[in-house]
Amino acid sequence: MQDNPIKRSLTGCYITIPTMFEDPSLDLDCPAIARHVKFLLDNGVKAGNGVLLAGGAAGDFSTMTFDERVRVAETVKEAAGGAIPLAMGAQTTSTRELVGLAKQAERLGFDFIQVSPPFYFNHTEGDFLDHVKAAAEAADVGIIVYNTFWTSAALSFKTVEQLVRIPNVTALKWATPRTDAMEFEDVVSTFSSTLSIIDNHLMFPLSHALGARAFEVHLSNYWPQWGIRLVEDLDAGHSAKVQRSLISDAMPFYKLWMEIEAQFTSGDGYLDKLCMELIGLPSSRCRPPTRDVRDGYREKCRAMMIACGVPGVLPAVA
Repeated sequence: MQDNPIKRSLTGCYITIPTMFEDPSLDLDCPAIARHVKFLLDNGVKAGNGVLLAGGAAGDFSTMTFDERVRVAETVKEAAGGAIPLAMGAQTTSTRELVGLAKQAERLGFDFIQVSPPFYFNHTEGDFLDHVKAAAEAADVGIIVYNTFWTSAALSFKTVEQLVRIPNVTALKWATPRTDAMEFEDVVSTFSSTLSIIDNHLMFPLSHALGARAFEVHLSNYWPQWGIRLVEDLDAGHSAKVQRSLISDAMPFYKLWMEIEAQFTSGDGYLDKLCMELIGLPSSRCRPPTRDVRDGYREKCRAMMIACGVPGVLPAVA
């Protein structure tokens, strides 16, 4: 599958669709998920400047059952209507479950699944390679390998060399612990001609210069125009402009995220969803064990968004 046009479709903002839940039951709110997909498409996110991920980390995959993950994927697929490439989150500690998720992704017509090294146990390189091979053998769907080094063993350069040889492995979602050996740059520059690289390291001007063409962009969930402009500026060679925009618009989001993570269970979706709420989009809390962050951070988040120039921020209710 590496020579398939599917590889070339993984470009632009890689956007994790947050999973919304009903209040107070915390059952899936699929209509809200579908409305969010429509919001992104109505605001210009499309094939070439975006890819949507259903049920990733910011999509609360770790708190959902297998059947719920499939239902979320079905919702995103139906709402997208074939207008944009789609990935389905398939992170799991179980190879058996990974195979099942891969088969469901193929059944639904997804372009990709996202796979990470299993967590909890510290798996070896051989274990993970077999994990990915099982998915590749089970379903005809592109595989995005995600280096989640903060929850499991980090992928080495040698592991990536082995992954490239597995049929269906088409992309690498890449970030690394930073050292003077320049591991991030080494992998991006070496493998960008073979794999689609998704920069998960916020080094967009550098990674684009080295061949990356997709970028993990949380801001697109509440500010899709920002992500679209980012892709256009990168492709036009406006690297300095992109770097300034990362500092002025993205850094405040990530600083607030880190502040929240110091007080709440580590995750992604709670800040995305709070920002969405503040521009009037359907939203919700995350499922436990993460406590509800909204009341404690709503006004600080609103101030951050206004300072960054996010359009449509709602005024505080007196």
